[in-house]
Amino acid sequence: MAFTKKAQTFHRETGQRSALIRSLARSLVLEERISTTEAKAKALRPYIERLVTYAKTNTLASRRLAISRIHDKEAVKKLFSTIGPRYTDRKGGYTRIVKRTKRGFNDARKLAYIAFV
Repeated sequence: MAFTKKAQTFHRETGQRSALIRSLARSLVLEERISTTEAKAKALRPYIERLVTYAKTNTLASRRLAISRIHDKEAVKKLFSTIGPRYTDRKGGYTRIVKRTKRGFNDARKLAYIAFV
């Protein structure tokens, strides 16, 4: 019996959640390394891996797909000009998640860095 895999909701509605992932993806493309919570980094990883795969092909259709996912032309330009050609020989695994220490005794969220390899 197969069960569907439920994505993390982060206690947000669908539009807010997709905007959060889109914003994190935009920041990661522009900065190439961001600090966020571990759960958000794990949710962002498949989203950004798909975008880098689009950038490796560098066609008009893949560029339009990336623009429809990120909604930022500057980020898509950097993705296709610098990040995509960097990983042409790599099959996958373009990002790395590095865990950080917890914030403190009153806020126990697990923090992490997500960065391109």
